[in-house]
Amino acid sequence: MLTVEGLVAGYGGSVVLHGVGFSVQRGEVVALLGRNGAGKTTTLRAVVGLVHVHRGSVRFRDVELVGRPPFEVARRGIAYVPDDRRIFPDLTVEENLQLARYASGREGPWDLERVYGLFPALRELRHLRGTQLSGGQQKMLALGRALMSNPELLLLDEPVEGLAPLVVRQLEQTLREIRQAGVTILLADQNLRFCRRIADRGYVLDKGTVRLGGTLQAITSDEQTVRQYLAV
Repeated sequence: MLTVEGLVAGYGGSVVLHGVGFSVQRGEVVALLGRNGAGKTTTLRAVVGLVHVHRGSVRFRDVELVGRPPFEVARRGIAYVPDDRRIFPDLTVEENLQLARYASGREGPWDLERVYGLFPALRELRHLRGTQLSGGQQKMLALGRALMSNPELLLLDEPVEGLAPLVVRQLEQTLREIRQAGVTILLADQNLRFCRRIADRGYVLDKGTVRLGGTLQAITSDEQTVRQYLAV
């Protein structure tokens, strides 16, 4: 579904990614692993056109994305949930969700009722504005809003950062349900336990380079890899 090759990208004159390459197959959950500053967020942002790509290729369903504006990437079926959520603070929960469906220009099974079924708390909060939500509630809304665009590929940046263990477990079940509904997931996180429970494969990034890839079982069972690239 997604193939990234030789990606060199960054901000202004600063290069953050140095030849990053990886792939995501339809139906998978794939994790980008690494410490803060490893290049995980920049990689996701490069896929959706939010940072400048100097060289390399990003192909989604055999269509080259490099050079396309973010709105076109989104309309092709990729939804991005950033770590800071970026919900509209002055709009209600329901207005945030409805706006995403309208702006995407895509049809599909995800609508208000299905999102409320996945996140029952959002139904109860639907008349509250974004500024009235807790951090965890905002994360639910950001994920629900992404689904309202009916994506084929969902990109999640640090989805469990700052969440209590019980909420993390709930999110794991939610992501399994999203996957079962046919949405492929690429996530960036440094929570190894979470990634091991939810992801099929992973790629370890360090200083803007992919150091290795493999199953999460293989990556996390290698003590040297964990100590060198992943331990905080």
